[in-house]
Amino acid sequence: MNKNDLKGVIPAIVTPFAEDERVDETALATITEYVVNNGVHGIMTTGGTGEFPLLLREERKAVTKIVAEAANAAEAYQAYRKVSPDIVIMDLSLPGASGVEAVRHIRQWDKSARILIFTMHSGAAFALKAFEAGASGYVTKSSDAAELLRAVAIVAKGGRALSDDVAREIAAERLGEGRALVDELGPRETEILRLVASGRTTEDIAGILNLSPKTVQNYHYQIKSKIGARTDAHLVWLAIGAGLVGDASAT
Repeated sequence: MNKNDLKGVIPAIVTPFAEDERVDETALATITEYVVNNGVHGIMTTGGTGEFPLLLREERKAVTKIVAEAANAAEAYQAYRKVSPDIVIMDLSLPGASGVEAVRHIRQWDKSARILIFTMHSGAAFALKAFEAGASGYVTKSSDAAELLRAVAIVAKGGRALSDDVAREIAAERLGEGRALVDELGPRETEILRLVASGRTTEDIAGILNLSPKTVQNYHYQIKSKIGARTDAHLVWLAIGAGLVGDASAT
C-alpha cells in the first residue's frame, strides 16, 4: 500500500503523546492498514497509549490529519465534541480526572461513543469500573499488537472487547458466582450470553443463530433479569466468571 494514497483517509485523530515514546513500527503499519481498510476514519487517543504516537507523529503529513491534542480528561471531552471520532483509545492514568471519568463524561454527551481502554492496569476492578462508565473495550499494554487490533475491530463494529489477561483474572475472581447463576439459563440463553460476552453485536448474534435482532434483544433482557445483572458490564463479568468466555476474549 502506497502511503501517499492514504492522504486524507483518516481525518480525525487526536494525539497527546510524549515525544520520546517509541513503539514497534511493524505493529503501527498493521494498525494503519487496518484503520484504512475497515473504514475507521477517526481514532482519538488520550493519555499514554504508546502503541500509536510514533506513527502519528512521523507520518501525520502522509497518512493523517491531526486536528487536536488531548492531554487530560477535560481536553479529551472537548476534543471529542470537536472531531467526533469513530473510536477513542483512552488510557486510565490521566492528569487530574481519571480516564474513567473521561469515559463517563464523553458517554454522557454521546451515548454511542466507542471507547477502548488501553492501559497498564490489569486488575479486574479497574476493568469493571471502565465498563460501568461506558467503555466498549479494555486491553492492557502487555497485550501484543494482534490482540490490540482485534479489540479495535470489535469496538469499531459496536461490540465489546477484553484482553486475555484481564479475562483470566475476572474468571478467577468470579467463577463460583457466575457459574451458579448461569446454570439457571436454558441452552439458547446460555449461547446468547456467551456471544454477548465475547463482544458480538446484536446483529452478529442474529445472523449466527438465525434469529431476528428483536428476538436477540428480548433474550438479552431476559438473561439480565434472570441472573440479576445490573448492567451489561456486570452481565459480561458473570459470563466470564462462569467460564463462557475463553482466552480468545478479544476476538
